[in-house]
Amino acid sequence: MADRVTVIGWDGSPLTPAARSALSAATLVAGAAHHLTLPEVPPGAERIRLGSVDLAARRIAGHRGTAVVLADGDPGFFGVVRTLRAPEHGLEVEVVPAVSPVAAAFARAGMPWDDARIVVAHQRTLRRAVNVCRAHPKVAVLTSPGAGPAELALLLDGVHRTFVICEELGTDREQVTVLTSDKAADHAWRDPNVVIVIGGTAGAPPGGWLMGQETPAVRGWALPPDDPAAVRGGSGEDPALRAAQLARLGPRVGDLVWDIGCGGGALSVEAARFGAAVIAVDADPDACARTEAAARRHGVQLQAVRGRAPHVLERLPEPDVVRIGGGGVPVVTACTDRRPERIVAHASTRDEAEAIGAALTEGGYTVECALLQSVGLDPGDWSERDRSVVFLLSGRRSTSP
Repeated sequence: MADRVTVIGWDGSPLTPAARSALSAATLVAGAAHHLTLPEVPPGAERIRLGSVDLAARRIAGHRGTAVVLADGDPGFFGVVRTLRAPEHGLEVEVVPAVSPVAAAFARAGMPWDDARIVVAHQRTLRRAVNVCRAHPKVAVLTSPGAGPAELALLLDGVHRTFVICEELGTDREQVTVLTSDKAADHAWRDPNVVIVIGGTAGAPPGGWLMGQETPAVRGWALPPDDPAAVRGGSGEDPALRAAQLARLGPRVGDLVWDIGCGGGALSVEAARFGAAVIAVDADPDACARTEAAARRHGVQLQAVRGRAPHVLERLPEPDVVRIGGGGVPVVTACTDRRPERIVAHASTRDEAEAIGAALTEGGYTVECALLQSVGLDPGDWSERDRSVVFLLSGRRSTSP
């Protein structure tokens, strides 16, 4: 095992005395191509081009001598330190810090960033990164080849955002460009870059105490209609049914939720409060308007799409979970064809429930069905105020082929 492993963050500024001292004593240096050409790298040191950090870590673990790993920005922030310290490598490291590219990007833009979401976009995580940009008003995206500003813009089709694109921060080729997302796909961008994606409602209020998204102002969810904080946008949206649907969908940050037949937007807004991106679909323009108004009142972002399912679904991006508020078997079949993880629907009769359940099963989903009955009572005299009886169906995508 290496006698000593030092990880040096490099943000383009001159190396600190501690970094120069560690480099001068190194018998092995790992880093990107531009790191290995730094004049401070000892001529006699073994050099490793840092492609796979796991492979480099194994080489370092077997090295007899002093090793240095050079990394762009803060190596402890979505960087190499996590991999090097993994138990399978057994490496203890010392870190010489540097300014993270996210901090540098927001500084170049002259913006605070304690209210920002920060995501890493690789080709395998690009879609989830885009969903975060849909759902939150300020997001910093650490990009990679094949998952850069152009790809972000293409997947945000129909959602207006402002991009602050910071290329090659800390180098003499540094450039900061501000443009709307519909223009970003027309350019070729240099790596590495950070994209600050801005749009929609304002971020966390001044004086917040939590990094990223402020805690919700409203305590609870699926509140009864007479609660002042309840989401009220239309009739027929029973809170007990909505609570059960949300519990089975489990919307979370990085997800895209389809709410088909959004009505007044109660479920759409609740799903957005969990941090998910939401596309609310309804054939009624008034329903779309009510949903957008409810989102503004509750300080969340969503996209309302007017159109009749299942045809309108063909042009929507891939969902993670789907709530079907109407449309019957044809809509269920159209949704199962897109293979989301979870689908929930409801029915007012047993025949309708059986048809929906059969469509989910034929589509490759494991089906759960429950008959939900809720009775609202007046606590003054315990008289019945309202009653709701509905079949709840939920489908979980089967893992078997």
